[in-house]
Amino acid sequence: MTQRSTACSAHFDSRRTFLKTAGVAVAGSFFAPAILGADDKAGTKPPLVGEGAFQYEVTHGWGGTPKHIKWGETHGVCVDEAGLIYIKHRSRAKTPLDAIVVFDAAGKFVRSFGKEYHGGGHGIDVRKEGNEEFLYLSDVKHGIVAKTSLTGEVVWKIGRPAAPAHYQDAKQRYSPTNIAFAPDGGFYVGDGYGSHYIHKYTSDGKPEFFWGGSGTEAGKMKTPHGMWLDTRDGTPKIAVCDRANHRLQYFSLDGKHLGFVNTVSFPADIDIQGDIMLVSDLHARVTLFDKQNQVITHLGYDQDWTNRVLDGFKIRTQPDQWEAGRFVHPHDACFDQAGNIFVTEWVSTGRISKLKKVS
Repeated sequence: MTQRSTACSAHFDSRRTFLKTAGVAVAGSFFAPAILGADDKAGTKPPLVGEGAFQYEVTHGWGGTPKHIKWGETHGVCVDEAGLIYIKHRSRAKTPLDAIVVFDAAGKFVRSFGKEYHGGGHGIDVRKEGNEEFLYLSDVKHGIVAKTSLTGEVVWKIGRPAAPAHYQDAKQRYSPTNIAFAPDGGFYVGDGYGSHYIHKYTSDGKPEFFWGGSGTEAGKMKTPHGMWLDTRDGTPKIAVCDRANHRLQYFSLDGKHLGFVNTVSFPADIDIQGDIMLVSDLHARVTLFDKQNQVITHLGYDQDWTNRVLDGFKIRTQPDQWEAGRFVHPHDACFDQAGNIFVTEWVSTGRISKLKKVS
């Protein structure tokens, strides 16, 4: 079984922490790799980001959006075996729009579906089970996760958990943000915008156990936003974007705390290809880590630009202020089979960027 990539409007309390770290140099993130090609004053060359063996040509605004779709906040992205790219967005339009839009590798529109997730479009993952691939969807507005075919036919939907007991209080919010896949065919759901718990389910959607809750100590989380099954060292474990705590947190498959990665700023989601871990960071950058979770490079990173982005969050609604080769709020990112990267951003108009690997 394989997991491609998943994919923000978090609670207001977690957004407030943006500004607390905006000007702080996080360990391992003190450098700002140059954007190659920045001297192309005519603007005819796409900018290059990254360094060494990890350089990428950036195309912002990728994908030919059809007339019946007007992007909301582009929250999630994944790629299937055929190379089709699935985008999950959250529109605030009064008339429901398809929340999932599919493109081919050249950016041509293929299909769209999912009006039932309108206003709640968030995480999206793809997994192969036997000879068939399925989408796993997280809906933060309607409080559901769903398994569907690649064209949107529902296999099952799961709503509010029964445990722990506080979920029996109707005032307690349940708002699942993303899913990670377990080696046994089950899956994990992060209640990122609700109670900050992670729930483990069987392959057919039956609850098994849970752990977490709000806090800063080991094993507790504040906005467990995105997750991934990390098998790079041969021992499967769950990596969690403990976003408002400004860290990644690692857990065993049964939910026991294992450790932290602190060289992140406001991590949103994770993808892994080979030995490389990709973290979309809502603080205006995308980070690559090696097998030992050491930072390889922060793609598109510049602290002055980050400070601008986090100054009242105005730039997310001002596309005319966006700079080529810079990100605003990366919410999800994933590799395709060729090692290119697709980035979706939490901006009011939506934005997809393709990072074409050139070295």
